[in-house]
Amino acid sequence: MSACGQQPSKSGAEKAAGPSASGRDQVWAAGSSTVFPFATRVAENVAKTTGGRPAKVESLGTGGGFKLFCGGSGAAFPDVANASRPIKKSEFEQCVTNGVTDIVEIKIGYDGIVIANAKSGPTYDFKLDQVYRGVAAELPDGAGFAKNSAKSWKDVDASLPAQAILVYGPPPTSGTRDAFVELGLEKGARKIPALDALHGKDEDAFKAKAHTIRSDGSWVDAGENDNAIVQTLTKTPNALGVFGYSFLENNMDTVKAAKVDGVAPTFETISNGTYPVSRSLYIYVKKANIGVTPGLREFVSAFVSDGATGKGGYLQQRGLIPLAADAHAAQKEVATAMTAMTAPTK
Repeated sequence: MSACGQQPSKSGAEKAAGPSASGRDQVWAAGSSTVFPFATRVAENVAKTTGGRPAKVESLGTGGGFKLFCGGSGAAFPDVANASRPIKKSEFEQCVTNGVTDIVEIKIGYDGIVIANAKSGPTYDFKLDQVYRGVAAELPDGAGFAKNSAKSWKDVDASLPAQAILVYGPPPTSGTRDAFVELGLEKGARKIPALDALHGKDEDAFKAKAHTIRSDGSWVDAGENDNAIVQTLTKTPNALGVFGYSFLENNMDTVKAAKVDGVAPTFETISNGTYPVSRSLYIYVKKANIGVTPGLREFVSAFVSDGATGKGGYLQQRGLIPLAADAHAAQKEVATAMTAMTAPTK
């Protein structure tokens, strides 16, 4: 977990040192911890098929991956950024400033952000505004905003368990954190009249309130590795954790998910959009590196293949929610043609 001062996670065959300026004989992908297990599996399959060296896959968080990816061109920078959110305008501009142009954006599937706890713990059914009221740093008090004083979930709403508010979640550099803030906290804040009014008057001021999480110990940044949060919950049954659905699906023997607005996170509810905290997953590829980095085209082609990200593909078995057939076909076309994306607007 890089956020905790440890080395970034790497897949088993990728213990080699970073690439040298003289060149590189393997694909290098870095970024989202959610996409990490999917990219690792693709790397392993490509190596078995081609006999080449497996791609190096690093779990740095989406923001950390984009920072490295956009740092420059050449062997000292990754070929691929794994992301659990779209690239931001500021990140894209940093890429361009550093000579990284013709970026190919490929959507690989969906994931949901879950709020979960140990199976031995209480059962939760949150409304989005309750989630916000539990973890936001400040709340409206009629005269402005005041520090969040809620100690237990029952303080937030009498219908919730009388458990102390303790949430282990991803740090600010994580795409999972970004998605939780934008899909969970922003939506929850908009259900509170004073904050909804603020949104209408000053969107920047609204986001400053909606995005700021408590720093009094009720929320704990637990590093980039979502699996570590799952492990923490098994040891801390009264706590909640925020992480990607794929980690829930792979650990249903030890943890359970809360409902959000009455909807449980499942394959069906995430893919059809009824679960309110769901997101798209991506890989970003440097078109200029196709034909330069050995195995890059094969890696990308394998990632978008029917056998990997198609319905029933092997990544679905690891928790990836696949795109609809027509959307998947469209992404395969983007990957085949290496169609560069247009600049994002936000």
